Amino acid sequence: MRQAGVYSGLLAGGISGRTGPHSLPLARIKKIMKRSGEDVKMISGEAPIVFSKACELFIEELTVRSWMATLHGKRRTLHKEDVATAVVATDIFDFLVEMVEAAAADRRGTAQGGGARDLEA
Repeated sequence: MRQAGVYSGLLAGGISGRTGPHSLPLARIKKIMKRSGEDVKMISGEAPIVFSKACELFIEELTVRSWMATLHGKRRTLHKEDVATAVVATDIFDFLVEMVEAAAADRRGTAQGGGARDLEA
């Protein structure tokens, strides 16, 4: 199996020498990938590494944009509303808009006393 090279950027980072270069658990990523569909039987060794790096970059970008919303509000604590603001204000996060709006509607419903929800199967 090919290993990531020194110059690939995948070996940089990590929390400590014992955890490896990845901050997300590769075994869990592989398990999620296998559960993504019935037709997924085998996953190459490089796929979870690349997916881990992509997730790290996604989390970093969302966090930076959320932090900018926090600073715009003249606060030093990141709130979920800041994440929602970053999602709505950024075109590349359009796939999350429905989720953010549903969470906001759910919060409004529970704040108005509508704690019980009808679940459809």
